[in-house]
Amino acid sequence: MKQAKVTYPLRLPQSVKAEVERRAKADGISVNQFVATAVAEKLAAMDTAAFFAERHGRADFKAFDRLMRRKGGEPPGPDDTIADR
Repeated sequence: MKQAKVTYPLRLPQSVKAEVERRAKADGISVNQFVATAVAEKLAAMDTAAFFAERHGRADFKAFDRLMRRKGGEPPGPDDTIADR
């Protein structure tokens, strides 16, 4: 099934429009595709922020602290290091 396409008259400051046109051309895509992608990326970022805020809201920090202080476990292995940069 095809998605319905909706047109939306978008008013941008001339400087922003010029930059969008420049970047869209550099990417080899249309201005419309550039703007649609930018909006989709913003929505995804907002969804991600909401997801982590919700997870934070139901976190049990006392249980986390108990878990981090528990005895036992294994020390880091030789491959569990961060390489020097």
